[in-house]
Amino acid sequence: MGTIPAELIATARTTFDLTEASAQQHLYQLTEALLELPDLTLADLQTQSGPDAPLELRLAAKLVASRWAIQRINRSVQLGVVFAMWGEQNRLHPKSANNPNGEDALRVKLEQLHWISQDTPVQWTLYAVDNGCPHGSGRIVQEIMADHPQVKVFFLDDVIPTDEPALAKLASVNDSGKGGAIILGCQQALADGMEVVIYTDADNSVHLGQIGLLLEPFVAGYKVVLGNRKCSESVLVKEEARWGIGIKVLRHMQRMIGQAIFSQGIRDTQAAFKLYSRDILQNILQNPTVYDFSFDTDWLLAVIVMQEPMKLVPFAFIDSAAESTSIVQGPMNTWESLLLGLLEAVRARQIPHNEAMAQVLDEEIQSYKDLELLINHLPPELESATEADLGDPAVMSPQALQVWIKKQRIVNSEPLSH
Repeated sequence: MGTIPAELIATARTTFDLTEASAQQHLYQLTEALLELPDLTLADLQTQSGPDAPLELRLAAKLVASRWAIQRINRSVQLGVVFAMWGEQNRLHPKSANNPNGEDALRVKLEQLHWISQDTPVQWTLYAVDNGCPHGSGRIVQEIMADHPQVKVFFLDDVIPTDEPALAKLASVNDSGKGGAIILGCQQALADGMEVVIYTDADNSVHLGQIGLLLEPFVAGYKVVLGNRKCSESVLVKEEARWGIGIKVLRHMQRMIGQAIFSQGIRDTQAAFKLYSRDILQNILQNPTVYDFSFDTDWLLAVIVMQEPMKLVPFAFIDSAAESTSIVQGPMNTWESLLLGLLEAVRARQIPHNEAMAQVLDEEIQSYKDLELLINHLPPELESATEADLGDPAVMSPQALQVWIKKQRIVNSEPLSH
């Protein structure tokens, strides 16, 4: 058994600051030290970097596993990495006294991609897409990397309105809530001949040194590989307290509507670390249903219709919450998109779902204002509900939910938002 030396474990930090360049460098140092251990195996690594290990050691373990995985790839891979930008003007710049949430995100992404792909047959291009950012995120990227051949910048506002099928439903950039920008980035990657696309977020929440974890299953034959933060082997640092106790209600409703997805064991529908092969993307982009934050579930439903198997992969994620779009725009705005967009997608793709729950959404949830009445309250039926219970109508039926929602509206003296 290969053992990680105690003195090396002692150097691992218990926290990780996405805004600190020194934290990024220290993580690389720890990762390289692990890679140099001659007898260390994946099983050893997993055993010694469990939930009780220092956070930095757990992060480094994912990078080591990813590096080993990408080194096993023995053929050329043309990879496009796509991310959308809205309100990223601060995170794109380095941290400073005037920019406390700066992450230098673009340069960090490039360093991560260079590190993981060095001396491998994986060649990549980074596609940054401005989703109508009022602060000019796209221009900032152009300024930072004006001469970098592996970075391409696009503006959704430059291409819509259009008759091209993938984006034809968008009358203006204001109709896209992230999905349109991701679609444009994927289109550009396909036009450049990329055989596979990974999409991520603009911030540093996902260390792209982990792409080997997605690429190895792809090379083995999977056309869709999904990062999964809900797995016990994942590393998840996220402040769930930003949601009220009523988040259980929203997830219960979501899982009844999206039962085709959740019944497959997919719990982390929104993880911004997903891989799609060229042919699957071409199929999806023929007729996307939604363009907001619910595009993830629309794509998953499209894959389910294709009867294409999906591989779930644990990975590390550190929430970059300070300037998250869901915080800036309001968390219930995001959940409005997730619920109503999911409903639109299952209907458009004729996917079986709990139709009674769908009717409740039609009648009771018209906008984020209706969700705001629920997020800080919890019905007795869901108080002791586990993660596995959510979505089960036997735990709380759509009819019981509707009665409870109406009661909350009365208690809070709020009319239906419409």
